[in-house]
Amino acid sequence: MDSSRSLKKLGNLILYILERRPDEFGLVPDAEGCVKIKSLLWAINEEDGFKYVRRFHIDDILSSFPDFQVEIKDSLIRAKNLNNLPKQEIADNLPKLLYTFVRKNAYPFILENGIHPVGGEKVVLSSTGEMAERIGKRFDQSPVLLTVHTRKALDAGIVFYTSGELYVSGIIPVDCFTGPPPPRQKEERKPVVKQKESAPKVMAGSYILEIEQNEEDKKRTKLQRRKKEIDWKKERKRANRTKI
Repeated sequence: MDSSRSLKKLGNLILYILERRPDEFGLVPDAEGCVKIKSLLWAINEEDGFKYVRRFHIDDILSSFPDFQVEIKDSLIRAKNLNNLPKQEIADNLPKLLYTFVRKNAYPFILENGIHPVGGEKVVLSSTGEMAERIGKRFDQSPVLLTVHTRKALDAGIVFYTSGELYVSGIIPVDCFTGPPPPRQKEERKPVVKQKESAPKVMAGSYILEIEQNEEDKKRTKLQRRKKEIDWKKERKRANRTKI
């Protein structure tokens, strides 16, 4: 397949996603029909034969096909024709269970504070665990899958909206979902306290021996002083005799 045909095939896929079924690819557009370019690329790369696609391929389509019905603003992309795009409406006939995901390292926080949005303004939910896991792996290699009990959430005042086959909501309280057991917290290792080296034990009687030794040294010093004085006096007398 030549470059032009390859770009046209990619362009058709992008239009199908942005104009008709973003939910089929795990995407939820904002109120203006925009999705993040990064999110669109993640969804495209999950499709067989499109793992190679990068941002510059979208730019190549725009430059090769001036009438391509897509517009880009900063980090967002949307189709120019939004007539066939599923609209977000308050969900009726909710399934009993919905599924969503959280990052593995955020799971302890979620267990205490409820489910918060990941990468967007709202929590994205699916009626199948497979789709929830697919979306989750875009943010974490090992996302934690959670099961939301819609009846409890509705009783808590949570409003769910449809977005094609997906659902969105605000923060979901702690008692409205279930998940796997929380990860075990690593036990903090207590710092090893080094025992101070004990002072050498003093043998019985050693203090007395030390006193006796000091007294002996004092006596020896006095004798040396007296001997020096005597020698000095003798030397002085001898010197006086010599002068006479």
